[in-house]
Amino acid sequence: MNLSFQELGISQERVEQLEKIGFTTPTNIQTQAIPQLLAGRDVVGQSQTGTGKTAAFSLPILERLDVTQRAVQALVLTPTRELAMQVHDAITQFIGDEGLRVLAIYGGQSIDRQILQLRRGVHMVVGTPGRVIDLLDRGCLKLDQVKWFVLDEADEMLSMGFIDDVIKILSQAPEERQTALFSATMPPSIRQLVNKFLRSPATVTVEQPKAAPTKINQVAYLIPRHWTKAKALQPILEMEDPESALIFVRTRRTAAELTSQLQAAGHSVDEYHGDLSQQARERLLSRFRNRQVRWVVATDIAARGLDVDQLSHVINYDLPDSVETYVHRIGRTGRAGKEGTAISLVQPFERRKQQVFERHNRQSWQLLSIPTRAQIEARHINKLQEQVREALAGERLASFLPIVSELIEKYDAQAIAAAALQIAYDQTRPAWLSSDIEIPQEDNLPTPKPKLVKQRRDGSGDRSRSNWSKSDNIGEDERRSTPKPKLRAGRRDASPVNHKLGSSSARESAS
Repeated sequence: MNLSFQELGISQERVEQLEKIGFTTPTNIQTQAIPQLLAGRDVVGQSQTGTGKTAAFSLPILERLDVTQRAVQALVLTPTRELAMQVHDAITQFIGDEGLRVLAIYGGQSIDRQILQLRRGVHMVVGTPGRVIDLLDRGCLKLDQVKWFVLDEADEMLSMGFIDDVIKILSQAPEERQTALFSATMPPSIRQLVNKFLRSPATVTVEQPKAAPTKINQVAYLIPRHWTKAKALQPILEMEDPESALIFVRTRRTAAELTSQLQAAGHSVDEYHGDLSQQARERLLSRFRNRQVRWVVATDIAARGLDVDQLSHVINYDLPDSVETYVHRIGRTGRAGKEGTAISLVQPFERRKQQVFERHNRQSWQLLSIPTRAQIEARHINKLQEQVREALAGERLASFLPIVSELIEKYDAQAIAAAALQIAYDQTRPAWLSSDIEIPQEDNLPTPKPKLVKQRRDGSGDRSRSNWSKSDNIGEDERRSTPKPKLRAGRRDASPVNHKLGSSSARESAS
């Protein structure tokens, strides 16, 4: 039985904030790490990206930060600016309205703006090594009050050549601090770093979640910038036309709002979340299994008891936070040897998380753009053709032949058939296709890029190391073009150390 966040030691106020954003049950890494960090111990966590480690290290820190002290009390280092932004956004959600301030600092954003925010006072900083060192060298970032230091994705830091920078930053932080290091792998050089800078750390390990079933067709619809997911979902559903689907959302509020919007558009859909009584849940489950309701919008916590045979689609309206949850969600379709479809709505800033899920499952997602009006029209016409073929083979056709015989005396046979098809099509065609609702045109759709290709280039203005290819619209900090450095001594003890770096393959990153 899983422990609750409150049983792990998280305050009631923060538990209530977590529930507002859909966090109700701790993941494995959170269950192991949170009590250790709250107890003041250093922690080494070996876990893949997507296991919920951002909450594992940030929630205990947030419990201990002093809101009255306007100084940097916690520093989180991440290898890329994309991850820095992601961690920052997650922590901001965990904070709520209590007045704690967290700042993301990374290359590609004005350093003057970051300096201004630091001067105004922040409690927690999430940053890339290059930009952190820039601000340390300028005297704008002070670490003398830092009580918590987190190194996220340490093996990625190693593979990108950041270790010297990490050591420099660690050496400027107070010795009396609490340190947490998270890494998917533990090569010798990372273990040397642990031995040098962490004090008797507790070790927590999370096994790799099982891969998704191979009979599931995994599809990602790329949401154009400045579009909402609610706006994008309508044409996706019209194009896919799921026979039965679970639509996963993060919060109860989103479930209620989305269900209302889909019902207003004429879809057979209902909501399933924690606010429903047990009687209402059982009634909805019965209707869903009997195909009286085609689609159900559900939160993860509620959907655990919602198992339906022959589910054709799972739709990730909100991408989950962990690989484990993603695998559990999509595993509800493609059962009993049948094929299923898992659709994910992916916003530009979520591309990195999508790639993490792909790499874990060892299955590439099919990347699609939002369906155009012409594509949806064509799909409905094809569906109508299939229905006509079925009717021609049916037994009820004879009862309509006298009507045709009467009409054919005055009209051409093809015109009669076309008129009948027009009537049938108008009755089944979604009303909103005729409305002013914006649907993307062929010439303004983003072009999906199925793979990311790393490329080297000379950096400027920041010390970080590499960029994803621009064609993928995903930025990272720039790498130095220098070879990987040797691990030099830190300053936790006085004895010099000269460690040699081992090699480590770059891997997924996103929280």
